[in-house]
Amino acid sequence: MSSRTGATRAATPGWTLLPLALAQFICSFAGSNMNVMLTDMSRDLDTTVQGIQVSITLFLLVMAALMIPFGKLTDLFGRKFCFILGLAVYGVGAIVSALAPGLGILILGNSILEGAGTALLIPPVYILVTMYWTGLAERVRAFGVVSAAGGIGAATGPLIGGWITAAISWRAAFIFQALIIVVILLLALRMKDPRPAERGRPYDVLGAVLSGSGLIVFVLGILAADNDLLLSLGLMAAGAGVIAVFFWWVRRLEKAGREPLLSTALFRNRISNLGLVTQNFQWLLLMGTSMLVASQLQVVRKYDAIETGVIFSAATLGVLVSSLAAGRLVKRFSQRSLIIVGFIATGAGLLGLLLVAAVPGAWAYGPGLLVLGLGVGLMLTPSVNIVQSAFPEEQQGEISGLSRSVSNLGSSFGTAIVGTVLAVSYAGPADGYGLAMTPLLVVAAAGAVFAAFLPGRAALLAAETTQGEART
Repeated sequence: MSSRTGATRAATPGWTLLPLALAQFICSFAGSNMNVMLTDMSRDLDTTVQGIQVSITLFLLVMAALMIPFGKLTDLFGRKFCFILGLAVYGVGAIVSALAPGLGILILGNSILEGAGTALLIPPVYILVTMYWTGLAERVRAFGVVSAAGGIGAATGPLIGGWITAAISWRAAFIFQALIIVVILLLALRMKDPRPAERGRPYDVLGAVLSGSGLIVFVLGILAADNDLLLSLGLMAAGAGVIAVFFWWVRRLEKAGREPLLSTALFRNRISNLGLVTQNFQWLLLMGTSMLVASQLQVVRKYDAIETGVIFSAATLGVLVSSLAAGRLVKRFSQRSLIIVGFIATGAGLLGLLLVAAVPGAWAYGPGLLVLGLGVGLMLTPSVNIVQSAFPEEQQGEISGLSRSVSNLGSSFGTAIVGTVLAVSYAGPADGYGLAMTPLLVVAAAGAVFAAFLPGRAALLAAETTQGEART
């Protein structure tokens, strides 16, 4: 560890965590708040509910596709620079979305600009947390705050978005995002970058194009399933093929002694691989459930934005309680145990939401949403900490980009799968609810199984010690 880096950390004030947590909050908020605006936005923009759902999925997809290439940019231009640039791009996207006269401009502002801005600013958030807070307890506490902010943003998106939509307009929800971005920017200007930028470092442009385009084409294949199954399969196969070419290109660069966009060494870490899977499944479940229940309440039950948002406050409460408790819980229980219990609780919440589908009224959804929120909040922090802590500082740009890409890809999968099942359901939206819930229950069960293979407390502490020695 350089003396400069150590001095920067020693001088890191407590307020530094605030802009990082707020950034994660607003990006997660953006991914879920539109779920309660489906009918208002589709009517105002003269489009369909499916059109708004596509915009939501594309926002999450752009994030996932650009997270790896933009995460690598933090090495070249510095973490603070990328963070501030991402905030600026996001803010412009929010304003464009607020002024959108139609679906096309909404997609430009929300899906593309806000998605790209998020991909620029989120990797620095996790890199800076890892660099500023080095001990297990303090890092878990910091990640707990950031993860809680993300979970709360996703869970309160429907509540806050619904309230703003009902009180003012759905357009005001994007103005709200822009105002939060201004606050974060003012705080971020005072931040210190713990490591200098490496301007002369090579950048794998072809790898960035291949990785991003492969992910985009693959998820577009999922979205196409409701219109043309043959086209859907073709796009998914093409996307998988491009991703395969990307890994071939990476291996070629490594054999030539050149630096690729993403080192294959990242995938040789068993602990990190399992943590990435659990991250993907967590966000798939959270965002998929958010879209499914919001669609059920608005399209089938005919509740407005504010009513739908109030019902979702149960999930918000669950995420808030369990995320903020993660720092204390990790001292008593292994991170593996917390993740396993989290998936089991999430599955129980999903089962509860499935059983009340035919119950009149909306408050019956409350217990299921509460339990689901508790489960998701419980496992967000340990999953992130396991992945980030598995690598030294020199690889934080790569692993942060990969980690956030995998998480946002999970969000894209969740919304795409749910949206596709609802669209292709021949029995109608009400029966499509049960069909769309089935893959979510399967993912929750699979997540618990994968988490069971994570190492226990002793093995993780040993890995932490090894990384600490590597830093010094």
